[in-house]
Amino acid sequence: MFSRFIAIHARALATVSALAFAAPVLAAQPVETAAVADAAVADAAVETESEIIVTGASRAQRRFDASFAVNSLSQDEVRRIAPKNYAELLGIMPGIHVEATGGEVQNVTRVRGIPTDRGYLIFQQDGLPLFHEIDGVFFNSGDGMNRFDLMTERVEVVRGGPAPIYASSAAAIANNITVTGSEESRGMAQVTLGDTGLYRLDLVQSGKIADRTFYAIGGFLRHHDGYRDNGYPNDKGGQIRANIKRELDNGFIKLSGTYLNDKNTFYLPIPLADPRNPAVSLDPFINFFTGTMNSPSLRGLDISYRDGNNSVQTLQRDLADGRHIRFGNIGLQYEGDFGGWLVAANLGYTKGKNSFDAFYSTTNPVDARTFAAGFLPAARTAFGTAATPVARLGYAIAGSNGTAVYDPSAASGLVMSGQYRAVESDFYSGQGTLSVTRKFVTGIGTHDVKAGIYGAAYGATNLAVYSDMLIEVAGKPRTLDLVAYGASGQVLGYVTDNGTLRATTTLNQGEADGKVLALFANDTWEIVPSLRLDAGIRHEWYDYSGYSLLSTGGIDLGNATTLADNATRGFTGARVTTKLKPTATNWTVGLGYDFTSNLGAYGRVSTLEVPPQATVALSTTPTIVTTVARQYEAGIRADFGRSYLFVTGFYTKFDPFNASFVAFNPVTGRNDQSVPFIGEAIVKGVEVDGRFVPVDWLSLAGSVTFADPQYRNLQNTAGADPSAVNGNQIIREPKVFGNIRPTLFFETGKTQIEVYGRLDFVGKRFVDLFNQTSMAAYQTLAAGVTVNRDAWRFQLVGDNLTNARGVTEGNPRTDQLAGQDASEAIYGRPLFGRNFRFIVSRSW
Repeated sequence: MFSRFIAIHARALATVSALAFAAPVLAAQPVETAAVADAAVADAAVETESEIIVTGASRAQRRFDASFAVNSLSQDEVRRIAPKNYAELLGIMPGIHVEATGGEVQNVTRVRGIPTDRGYLIFQQDGLPLFHEIDGVFFNSGDGMNRFDLMTERVEVVRGGPAPIYASSAAAIANNITVTGSEESRGMAQVTLGDTGLYRLDLVQSGKIADRTFYAIGGFLRHHDGYRDNGYPNDKGGQIRANIKRELDNGFIKLSGTYLNDKNTFYLPIPLADPRNPAVSLDPFINFFTGTMNSPSLRGLDISYRDGNNSVQTLQRDLADGRHIRFGNIGLQYEGDFGGWLVAANLGYTKGKNSFDAFYSTTNPVDARTFAAGFLPAARTAFGTAATPVARLGYAIAGSNGTAVYDPSAASGLVMSGQYRAVESDFYSGQGTLSVTRKFVTGIGTHDVKAGIYGAAYGATNLAVYSDMLIEVAGKPRTLDLVAYGASGQVLGYVTDNGTLRATTTLNQGEADGKVLALFANDTWEIVPSLRLDAGIRHEWYDYSGYSLLSTGGIDLGNATTLADNATRGFTGARVTTKLKPTATNWTVGLGYDFTSNLGAYGRVSTLEVPPQATVALSTTPTIVTTVARQYEAGIRADFGRSYLFVTGFYTKFDPFNASFVAFNPVTGRNDQSVPFIGEAIVKGVEVDGRFVPVDWLSLAGSVTFADPQYRNLQNTAGADPSAVNGNQIIREPKVFGNIRPTLFFETGKTQIEVYGRLDFVGKRFVDLFNQTSMAAYQTLAAGVTVNRDAWRFQLVGDNLTNARGVTEGNPRTDQLAGQDASEAIYGRPLFGRNFRFIVSRSW
C-alpha cells in the first residue's frame, strides 16, 4: 500500500518538477553548492543587523528597528531545528507556549497566556490567510493548513504589537514566506527517515524562465507510522506549491498555487494510572510513550441516525482516515511603485474538504465489575423473561457474538469508554487586500503611512456524529461487548452493539457563511532618526448567516437485541437560522527609541476585539460574545553583531473570559454538564530571547518566558462561589517555559560540522479551574549533528533522549471543572518517547 501511495504521489510531483527542470535556460545558470550556503549559516544566522522582516510593518525593515516583538526563522534555521511539527517550531520562540503532542497537526499554541487553543495566532502565506478564520469545522488555518517544506523561505512571527492591524482576530501572526525564483537556478532534494516509520521526500527547484520571469516549485511526500502505535499509518500525504513571478518596470506580479492532500491521526489523552489507586501505573497495559487508544478495532465503524424524514442513515467510518484535509489555493500578488506611492494587492481563493475521524478521551477507566453492575437492571428489564432471566453481565470481544470471552481481571481489572467523532465539512475562503504606502517628509520628521482595505467571503458546511465506544484498557485497545447471559450461559442480549456503548449521542448539521470588510491604516512617524512613533487602526464589519438542523434525543432505532441504540439523537426536520452583523475595532500605538545603533527600547499598547466566528451560525443556541484582548508590552533590544538580546515585558488582559467549561456526562454520553464562570484572564510576564557568540565555533541561543497567568473577577450566575477560582493559575498554562540551544561549529577542509543540543523546559500546570490536579514540570533533551560537504548535507537528530515524562494536557472532556480526584494527573496526553531522524539532502 505504501509503495502504491508513494508511486502515485511521486508521479504527480515528478511530472510537474520535470517541466521545471527541463527549461533549457537553466542549464547555463551558475550552481551554488550546499557547502557554500551552509557554511555561511554560522555567520548569517547570528547577524540580526541584516534580518529584514515584512510582517506587521508598512514596508520591509530591520528586525532591530521594529517597535514590537518579532522573530524571523530562515529555512536553514528551521532545517537545523528539524521540528516534528509546526507547533514544535513555534515553541522555540518566547511568549508562545505549545502543546505539540497531538501529532503532526491539530496542536495547541497559546500566545502570552491568551487562554484559547490557538491563542489568536493567525497563520498567513505570503501575507494572506489560506482560510479567513482561525478555526474551521474540526480543522484550523494554522498547522492544519500550513505545512513547512523546502518551498518555505522563512517564517516570520509577530507577537502582539501591530498584529491586530494587519490580520483579523490576531494577537500574533505567523507569516510563511515562500521561495521565489531569481536569476540563479537553485534546487534541493531532501530525504528524511525516522525510527518511527517515517519516510519523507522534499523537493524544490527555482530559477529563470525568461527575461524578468522566474519560477519556483516544490513540495513533499510523506508516510509515517507514527510516534504512537495505532496499528496503522499515522500520516500519509503530501503538498505541492508553485509560483511564477514577473518583474515589471516598477514592481512585480506573482501567481502562486498550493495543493495539499494529507491524512493525519490525532493523538488524544490516555489513562496513566489506576483511578482506584493512583500510585499504580497503567504502563504495563498502555505504554506512556507509545500507547494510544487509537486502534484497528475502530477502522470499520457504522454510525446510524435518523434524518429529518425519519429515515435511518448510516455513515461508514475508518479511524485510519484521521483528519483528511484536501484543498487547493490560488493566489495573486502585485506591487508597483508609482512615483513614491507603493501600491500592493494580494488576492487568494481556497476551496477544500475536511473529513475528521478521531477517538476522544471521555471518562476515567472504571472497575469492570462496577461498570457492568450499573447496566444490570436495564439489561434484566430489556432481555430477561420469567422463563429465562438475565443471570449476569459479562464482557466479550466485540463482534464475537459473546463467544470470545474477555476477562478484565486477567489484565488491569478496568474497562473504559471513549467517544468516536465523525465530522464532514466542505469549506471555501476568498480573501484579498489592497493597500497604498507613502512616505511624507514634514517639518518634524517623516511619516510612512500605509492605508488599505481587506475583504473576505468564506464558509463551511458541517455534519458531526459522535458515538461512545466500550474498550479495554490497553494500547491499540479492542472494542468490547457487554453481554447479558442466562443462567446456562446463553446470550440473551447486549448492552453494547459491536463495541458501541451509546450510539449517536451527538448529532449536528448545518452551514455557515461569513463576509468581512476591513479598513486599516498605520503611520510610522520618525520624529528624529532615533525616535519613532507607530500607530495604527483597523475597523471591521462582519456579516454572518447560516443554519443548523435541530435534533432530539431518546430515539430508539429499533434493534431489540441491544441497548446501545435505545436513546440516539435524530433530526426533527426543523432548522434554526442565524444572522449576525458584529463589528470590531482594533488599534495600536508604539514608541521606539534607539540609544545607540545597537541598543534600543520600545513600548506599545494594542487592543484586539474578537467577535464570534462565522461558525457561531452552526449552533442551535449561539453565544454572541465579543472578547477584548488588551496587550501592553515594553522591550529592550541589544545587537552586538553576532550576538543579540531582546527582553520584553508584557501584560495581557482578556475580557470577558468565558471559563464555562462543558463537561462530558457519562450518563447521557453528551457534553452537557457546565458550571458557568465569566470574568477576566490576566497574564503578566517577561520574554527573553537571545544569542551569545563568544567565539567563531560556539553559539548559545535560547528563549525563556516567565509569566503569571491568573483568573480574575470571575462571576457565576448559578450560585457557585468563584472565590476558590479567582487568582488561580489558568488551566494548562505554565509560569515558566523556554529552551536553551547550544551549537558547536567545526570545519576541516571542505567539510563543515555542527553539533547542537536543545533543552526544553515547561513548568507546572493544572488541569482544572480549582487547581486541584497538577501536571508536573518537565524537561526534555534533544541533540543533533550536521555534516556539510560540497553539495551534500547529512543530519542526525534525536528528541527526548532521556525519555523524560511529561503531560501536556489532562482530560479536557471531564476534568476542567473538578480535576481528576488526584493531586497529579492520572489521565493526560503524554510526551513522545525517544526518537531519531536521519536527513540527507543534496543541493544543485
